Amino acid sequence: MGWSTSHDTANRSADAMCEVGRHVANVLSAKDWRAVHKLFNLANRADGPFTISARDAGRMATVLNKAASHSLMPAAWRGEVAQLADAAQCAATARQPWEWR
Repeated sequence: MGWSTSHDTANRSADAMCEVGRHVANVLSAKDWRAVHKLFNLANRADGPFTISARDAGRMATVLNKAASHSLMPAAWRGEVAQLADAAQCAATARQPWEWR
């Protein structure tokens, strides 16, 4: 299964989302991880579409940007995490849910 979102054009495989989640978890504090763990849990376990509220997307965007710029984030994954952050921020700015399908 793969994922596309309402606020970007990328298609992500389930395996890629699992890998992104592992890298993000490795560079964030427990507090920051709590802000984004819902996204990765849903992306790895959902059988179908799901939605993140605009408010939660805004919080996630901040944390994902932090993860993307962390010195321990592997260079190969920085762009992917930054792209997720941008999509989350677009949803939050538009005050629209961040839809995953």
